[in-house]
Amino acid sequence: MAGLKGGSTVRSLRLLVLSGLCLAACRDPAYNLASKRDTVDAWREFIAQNPNDEHVQDARDRLAELELIEAQKVHTVLAYKRFLEEFGDTDSAPTARKLLEGLRFNAAMEKGTAQALRQFLRDHPDGAHRAEVEKQLATLEIREVLASDDPRALAAVSAGHQDDPRVEAASLKLDDVAFAQARSAQAWMTYLVDFPAGRHRDEAKQRLLSLELDGLLVSGDVAGAKALAARSPLAKELTDLPARFKRAEAIAALEKSKDERVLHALPAHTLRSLDDLVKSLQSPDPMDRWQAAEELGAHVSIRAIDPLLEAFRIGRLPLIRHHAFQSLGRILKALPRPVAEYEVAVRVAKLKEQASDAQLQITIAALLDLTGQLDRAASEYQKAWDVNSPDPVVLARWAELRLERRQFFSAAVAARQLALWAMSVLAAQGPVGPTNALAASRELCSALAGARRAEAVIELASQEKTEFPEDLQAFLVRAREARRLAEAKLRDAELELLAVDARARRCGTDEVAERLAAGKAERLAAVKALKEKPPKEWALLRDVVLERDPEPEVRDAAR
Repeated sequence: MAGLKGGSTVRSLRLLVLSGLCLAACRDPAYNLASKRDTVDAWREFIAQNPNDEHVQDARDRLAELELIEAQKVHTVLAYKRFLEEFGDTDSAPTARKLLEGLRFNAAMEKGTAQALRQFLRDHPDGAHRAEVEKQLATLEIREVLASDDPRALAAVSAGHQDDPRVEAASLKLDDVAFAQARSAQAWMTYLVDFPAGRHRDEAKQRLLSLELDGLLVSGDVAGAKALAARSPLAKELTDLPARFKRAEAIAALEKSKDERVLHALPAHTLRSLDDLVKSLQSPDPMDRWQAAEELGAHVSIRAIDPLLEAFRIGRLPLIRHHAFQSLGRILKALPRPVAEYEVAVRVAKLKEQASDAQLQITIAALLDLTGQLDRAASEYQKAWDVNSPDPVVLARWAELRLERRQFFSAAVAARQLALWAMSVLAAQGPVGPTNALAASRELCSALAGARRAEAVIELASQEKTEFPEDLQAFLVRAREARRLAEAKLRDAELELLAVDARARRCGTDEVAERLAAGKAERLAAVKALKEKPPKEWALLRDVVLERDPEPEVRDAAR
């Protein structure tokens, strides 16, 4: 049995060997037949029918050679692209790529446009023709850009071809275009930074000097303007400066007029002096400080800007900072727009040179905000934002801006945070006695103002159709709670204050607002009377009212 079994195994092995030999004999004729025919169709048929044959790679290589020959007969971009899609990994691929590159190179050079050459470089970033194409492209770009007034294109060519002697012309034109397109103080300041050797630097500085002088003259500081002109060698280039000085002196003479009607039409006649108000910003009583900040907004003068900025930046009580912000807005809006832009651009540049902190960022944001640069302002506000210690003045401003944009729910969210801030102030308030009654009263007054603003914003938002209306009702409940608690605590603190000083001013005192309203009414009546019986100075006086009165209604009457 064992012998039979061994013989059977030997026979099986012989059968397997014979089968392999037969299979090889069947395959070899197929490969030999394809070799003998040596056509595209023959090789494709062999590969399709014998995908696992040991000669399949050889067959594919030969097929690629034949297909490349066919592509060369057609010699088109499409033919070579199709070849590379199928045979990109074969030994014939480099030849096809070289031929394709040659076709594209010839086509790009024939078109002769920068766009065609750029497309060639995208398609063949490491091709043999790269250097030649880049050289031609540089020539075209410089030629095209020199015919345009696009500063970005000029800058790109200047930066991309620094070693090309022809780029000097592009750089000079960029200088000219950048200066020609500058229309504001910020643009001229940017030009001076971007073109340290620019050929329009003196002219840019002259324009900035002119704006600085305008700011002094519109503020009534003729002596300061003359001193500045005397110091600056560029002032002699301002040929209209003598006429501007003469006009400013005539305006100053109006303040000494013997005509009472003229005096009553001048803004300064109904206000506390600017110097007195600046001194009041240092008063021990915070109410003096916020009232001074409020009244300073009626002085349309660049001399009021820095004291208000300082009060906004370092003021501890939000009510002081709020009035400083509002007054800065009134002044910058009333000043001639070019002057306001100059004063803001100069101060933003100086602030950015200082060590950065949150209050500095907020001050920069406020200046940008008040001159309508809301995108830049938003970026600066964001840098200073502290989620754990939100700034109540910023919250109030965000709520206001979102109301203006009809983003009612977002406005209510900001107002809710303002109400929460007020609640935190109330929670932190300690016992009030004779020694701290004044400080406590002023702090509680500031908290109450914040709570009232929050309540007003949420009430307005609640009247509009918004998402999550039930949330707005909850916000309103919290804001009213903050306002009522602030009113109660303030009442208690002011009772303590009045016990110490019966003449002490209370939180609701609106003497500044009343005085400003009375001054406005006086100036309005004076302007109307002067229009009916105009004096010889009326034309100049009307210009003064239009330039310097803080109230739009009075300016409208003068028109």
